Amino acid sequence: MGPLGELSRSIKGKVAIVTGAASGMGRATAHLFSDEGALVALCDVNQTGLEQTFNEIKDSGGTAKRYVVDLQRREAASELVDQVRSDLGPIDILVNNAGISLGGPIDSPNFEDLWEATFTVNLDAQMRLIRACLDDLRRDQQGRVVNIASTEGLGGSAGISPYTASKHGVVGLTKALAVELGPSGVTINAVCPGPIHTGMTKKIPSESKETFARRKTALRRFGDPEEVAHITLSLVLPAASYITGAAIPVDGGLFARNN
Repeated sequence: MGPLGELSRSIKGKVAIVTGAASGMGRATAHLFSDEGALVALCDVNQTGLEQTFNEIKDSGGTAKRYVVDLQRREAASELVDQVRSDLGPIDILVNNAGISLGGPIDSPNFEDLWEATFTVNLDAQMRLIRACLDDLRRDQQGRVVNIASTEGLGGSAGISPYTASKHGVVGLTKALAVELGPSGVTINAVCPGPIHTGMTKKIPSESKETFARRKTALRRFGDPEEVAHITLSLVLPAASYITGAAIPVDGGLFARNN
């Protein structure tokens, strides 16, 4: 393989923002990007988890900066991007991974509060971060954005409509901006994880998870965060220049088996 071929499969020296980096898929993505030579901006509201991710990357010889940020604040996105740009340089890659899972029946007394909080983090923050990074992403026609959605963004389940609707919004935002930003060479894709071992699924009893996996997924198991991280990495490589607007299920065959 020639030098150009090697380069097209490398993110060495690229500046990558990864939100929700304190745990789960965000932490796995940050580790993988660092292993591949990226300069990683770790972002999360969870300072303890963020420090753990940062220390792990530092101990493994990677380069990272950590930023404690509450993406529910309207100004947080632009402030974060300005600081990352000052610390590491122009942003090449944005991984919008931060999210929350709130739900309840639509007749719940606090339903509108749950709805607003969920959309603020899961959808509004993604939009604001993309806007804040736009000039950098457009500068060399190689900007990469990956929005973490969910299989809930491709279907629906009772009792979690704020989460489901917000993830449908992520998929819609991804597709619309892929068309809008395509002439600038920016690619934007959504990854739609299914049942993954993360903090969101930690409270589910093991027996319930095993039963669900056997009944619903083709692979008969929950996925690991690292399996999602590898798909995310594949979408931000320079070689991934002709895929945009995609919503890719990473679900162990959940949709194949149930649709």
